[in-house]
Amino acid sequence: MRIGIPSETKTLEGRVALIPAAAADLVRRGHEVFIQAGAGEKSGFSDEAYSKVGVKIVPDAAALYEAGELIVKVKEPIAGDLALLKKHHLLFCYLHLAAEPALTKSLLDIGLTGVAFESVEENGGLPLLLPMSVIAGRIATQIGTTLLHRPQGGKGKLLGGMASTPRGKVVVLGAGAAGGNAAALAAAAGANVVVFDKRQDRLAEMMAMGPNVTALYAYESTVAEEVATADIVVGAVLIPSAKAPRVVTEDMVKTMEKGSVLVDISIDQGGCFETSRPTTWKEPTYDVHGVTHFCVTNMPGAVPQTSSVAISAAILPYVQRLAAGNEWRQFEPLRGGINVDGGELVHPALKGMI
Repeated sequence: MRIGIPSETKTLEGRVALIPAAAADLVRRGHEVFIQAGAGEKSGFSDEAYSKVGVKIVPDAAALYEAGELIVKVKEPIAGDLALLKKHHLLFCYLHLAAEPALTKSLLDIGLTGVAFESVEENGGLPLLLPMSVIAGRIATQIGTTLLHRPQGGKGKLLGGMASTPRGKVVVLGAGAAGGNAAALAAAAGANVVVFDKRQDRLAEMMAMGPNVTALYAYESTVAEEVATADIVVGAVLIPSAKAPRVVTEDMVKTMEKGSVLVDISIDQGGCFETSRPTTWKEPTYDVHGVTHFCVTNMPGAVPQTSSVAISAAILPYVQRLAAGNEWRQFEPLRGGINVDGGELVHPALKGMI
């Protein structure tokens, strides 16, 4: 199969879907692999590194989409990409359609076949979402810590505190891969951490992190109490292939101390704070009721070298299956429909877990 790897077009997105080593494996299997010139540079991978393993370099996006049958990218297609996608393409990337009805309609209008990373299931897990969730969780705590600094508009508080000063408080909503990693980093920094979830096994895992971590069932009243006294709140709530529930209301935000920080990892799926709206790395924050909001939709794009290596390793086995032809349709992890705003919309042109 002809496999195309385009440059990412989202604002300040530096990732590349397949690193040279992964592309080399596909070439050895007899596939033709094409990459847009410069697509790997922000992740530290030169065109020369790709050409040395048999990947063909094409000059621009138009040539890339023309050459490829299976298009493998990281983030969802935006206007420039959509103009180049055709019905015969098989698109494999993050789509997050639950929060993007306009994108859903565009893909349906094109009539292509799409498979979304975030909805591919294997043994009850989401293997293609996992690595980016881990990175996003860690970035959330790092960013939140920085945004507490006074020059960034924060309250001027050292997250871990020190002798004679109180520790900072971090509230994490969701104890999955993203939330768990956000909590672990905050706890390691010395903060008092409160993690909410509804699964007892996850709550037990969070408690085991250390004496400065409290794990609580996500009752609405308890969430409101803890959010009111938090320095940082990290939203990491996920319902696979559906919009994230709004766990923190605007009224809760009003109770927070000025200069506190909200980081919404769930923003790709619509956000879990009532006051959330998507932002980019170019303009990552905004203020609501004196509380700084960070809602960047491609958090792992800030560390493209680490992210590209991680996502490439996760997706390669699935790229190999998709590139083998229509045999991939027999696998349960790659079947399903679109879930938009909580409703199922199944379309024959968009088969796969999207």
